[in-house]
Amino acid sequence: MTAVLIIGATGTVGAASRKRLLEGTSDRLTLMARHTRSLQPIDASRERIVSGSVTDPELLEGALKGQDAVLAALSGDLTSMAHSLVEGMDQAGVKRLIFISSMGIYDEIPDSVGASGNLSKNPILRDYRQAADLVEGSDLDYTVIRPGWFIGGDDPDYQITHKGEPFGGHDVCVSSIADLVARLIHEPGLGHRESLGINKKP
Repeated sequence: MTAVLIIGATGTVGAASRKRLLEGTSDRLTLMARHTRSLQPIDASRERIVSGSVTDPELLEGALKGQDAVLAALSGDLTSMAHSLVEGMDQAGVKRLIFISSMGIYDEIPDSVGASGNLSKNPILRDYRQAADLVEGSDLDYTVIRPGWFIGGDDPDYQITHKGEPFGGHDVCVSSIADLVARLIHEPGLGHRESLGINKKP
């Protein structure tokens, strides 16, 4: 049984990962978000809720106590949030971090997939890149996940690409991201200090 803190538990990836971990593991989950009303009902034997922002050091310190792994599926000022999270995890002695970013932050999307989604052509990704750089510059056991565009459905076949490799496809099922999150938590060494792209298998 692993203790997992999901930051951004009300978001698309956070909610899907919560569902995957509840159904497929015996993990204990701490669900953290700024607005938590939609998280009800919870499994009181395995889940607890923390309301607030990752940029609140005292709140984050309490949320990190006893955790084995952290999934950060954030929205907003990602650079500030990543800075607070890395600092807080260092102070708490929690090492395993899975951080959701975006495809295109390394200009890794080829023309065949849609190069207009790359950072050099899409400045909105600058914050995603800066946050990823902060995570990669830390001493944490991190994995940065760079998903394609979210689509629904439940497709067990997905493709992983590594930093420096061209991105493999435009879309990805949210359930596939959640499956990768569960694997990264439970398969020792998988994705250790790596940045992984994920897309629906062509």
